Amino acid sequence: MARRCELTGKAVLSGNNVSHANNKSRRRFLPNLCNVTLMSEALGRSVRMRISAHALRSVEHRGGLDAFLIKARDNELSPRMRDLRRRVVKAAAAG
Repeated sequence: MARRCELTGKAVLSGNNVSHANNKSRRRFLPNLCNVTLMSEALGRSVRMRISAHALRSVEHRGGLDAFLIKARDNELSPRMRDLRRRVVKAAAAG
């Protein structure tokens, strides 16, 4: 499983560990990923996903999963979330 947020695309970064003696060794900065279940109001069901803690705060700030997906760019979303976004937009237009 990729260490990538399904909503924001936040992924692993690399950098250096720097010691007091200024020795440098490579390290990885991992995103803070959480397994969460969010409710989609338009679809009337819950969706399980693996997102970063920052994305979870953004979803709450924007007013829920549906509002976040409608405003999100396609290149940030995972293929699974792009499909969910299409279904949400379709359900919102129909209802």
